[in-house]
Order: sequence, then structure tokens, then C-alpha cells
Amino acid sequence: MTMDAKGRITFPAKLRDVIGSRFIITKGIDGCLFVYSCETFEAKAEKIRALPMAKARTLQRTFMAWACEVETDKQGKLLIPKELREAAGLDKDVVIAGVSERCEIWDKTRWEEYNASAEAELAETLEGLDF
Repeated sequence: MTMDAKGRITFPAKLRDVIGSRFIITKGIDGCLFVYSCETFEAKAEKIRALPMAKARTLQRTFMAWACEVETDKQGKLLIPKELREAAGLDKDVVIAGVSERCEIWDKTRWEEYNASAEAELAETLEGLDF
């Protein structure tokens, strides 16, 4: 998928059907962005708020402080805020992956590098689960 010069992407219809057309994008881990439905994000935020400050401050400073509410237009396009594009190293080619209760937005090259390095770990995990 290609991001335009203004930082807009078309969010896939099948994923909009799952998380809606209005959702939260925040800084994720491993160099990607996390995308949550507003309801799921609020449930996660409530859990973070319930933690003792010593455990919660890092989550509050990353997961919550970077969070932006976005909405797709009638064509399914959304603008990824500039600071989040920069944090995830998004340039032109991006990948959107559905991951359990969230989606992840990756720079395509970073996604390919991550997947190449994760194969050994995946094989070990699957073997441990008796797949």
C-alpha cells in the first residue's frame, strides 16, 4: 500500500468493518504503530490508569501520550499524524496487518526485516505449542 505525500493511506474496508471508521493510532513496539477501536483503546487505557505509577509511567508516556484519534473519509482514507509517521519511519510504502484486537501500520521495509528475523522465533514457538 502506498502512502501519499500528505501522509494519507487507504485503510482496508475489511479492517474498518472490524474496528470501525473512527479509531486510535498510537506508537507501538518494534517500530510500528498500533491501531485500536476507540472502545478497545479505552479499555486498555483504563487498565494502565489502574496500575501503580512506578509501573504505568512508561506506558502512559508512550502508549497514551502518542495516541491520536483519527477517522477515515468516505473513500476510506485517513491521515496519519506527522509525529506518528516519523516515529514509525513511514515513508511511502506501508503495510497494515491485522493482529488480534488491533491493527499495526509498518513501513514496508521494516515489516519485511522484522518478518525475516522473526522466523526462527516463530518456528521455536510453534514447535513448543506442538503445531
